[in-house]
Amino acid sequence: MSSSTPGSPTTRTLHLAVDLTDAGAHPAAWRTLGSQARQLFDADRLQDLVSTAQRGTVDLVLFDDAFSLQPGRRGGVQGRLDAALVAARLAPRSEGVGLVPTVTTTHTEPFHVSKALATIDHASHGRAGWQVAVSTGADDAAHVGRRQAPDVAAAWAEAAEAIDVVSRLWDSWEDDAEIRDVETGRFVDRDKLHYVDHDGVHFAVKGPSITPRPPQGHPVVVVRVDSDAALAVAAEHADVVRVRATTLEEARALREQVRSAAADHGRDPDDVIVLVDLYAVIGPDRASAQARLDLLEGLAGVSWDTDSYTHVGTDRDLAVTAEEWFLAGAADGFTVRPSSLQTDLVALVDGVVPLLRRAGIYRTEYTGTTLRDSLGLARPANRYAAAIA
Repeated sequence: MSSSTPGSPTTRTLHLAVDLTDAGAHPAAWRTLGSQARQLFDADRLQDLVSTAQRGTVDLVLFDDAFSLQPGRRGGVQGRLDAALVAARLAPRSEGVGLVPTVTTTHTEPFHVSKALATIDHASHGRAGWQVAVSTGADDAAHVGRRQAPDVAAAWAEAAEAIDVVSRLWDSWEDDAEIRDVETGRFVDRDKLHYVDHDGVHFAVKGPSITPRPPQGHPVVVVRVDSDAALAVAAEHADVVRVRATTLEEARALREQVRSAAADHGRDPDDVIVLVDLYAVIGPDRASAQARLDLLEGLAGVSWDTDSYTHVGTDRDLAVTAEEWFLAGAADGFTVRPSSLQTDLVALVDGVVPLLRRAGIYRTEYTGTTLRDSLGLARPANRYAAAIA
């Protein structure tokens, strides 16, 4: 992936992620006609949504998760399926699109996280990602019942250690460790399995994993930056960084902040993709989109505070904004949060995507087989194999 200066011809490709959580980003989305509210926990509905995203050659779809019911959403959906299990179920039933569940590092053991995500990567032939999340809520801690909730800084410090341990476990099998030699009866070359021997502040993990190295080497790591502590972890470990901004100038400053922080960790800033959260209400004209948002807010009884860029208008206006922010260096792409999944996802794929393709900044087909291929990210070398070599 290469960068361009604002306004110059670009070889960069705009990236799109879509959040498929609940019935949509708006808490009242499930109450609208066509929301399929009675199928919210139906696997076939989720598969249809992923198929739609796939039709738009979307880079990745996200499934949120937590240890408690959705907070602060009066009248919103309550309850979710396990995000990692959803991704595993959809893996053999999809192609091209990346599958990215949220897996919380607080109250969770890295060994289990490593194995679950590696399994999704194997089942999808290299399309798994991991949206890292932390938990600082007392309710979450009580549900698990093992310790008190940490503060934000402590939770992200633990997350950083967890990401490091998980990636070490992914590397604990060399790529060619499986030899399957029928004649000698040797299934693995034990010289190519490695102990992690991690003895850190929060975890002590010996390894090796029981799951072979994932097809991508490391599934793509996604971090949503909403604090200085999260930024520090993202700069060191994330392949994709989610930020919230309400203006082009704010987004450009945040992207530069992320890239500068990554460089401070010795990373190439072009190896870090910054996606801006974009809340979308898309209609055939602006009045129709606004009327739909007014309906949702009337049902919820509160105004919709997205704390990020919010588009209420046509597909053409959204495509113009996306192109402007992309070419200005304010974003490598967007994490689209459809206000109502069933309506706005189709409008994105069949309305906005063709316009972005016509502008020459978005792909017409998947350029490889893995999520890293789609994002233009290199496959990480195995640290243990490299150390031996």
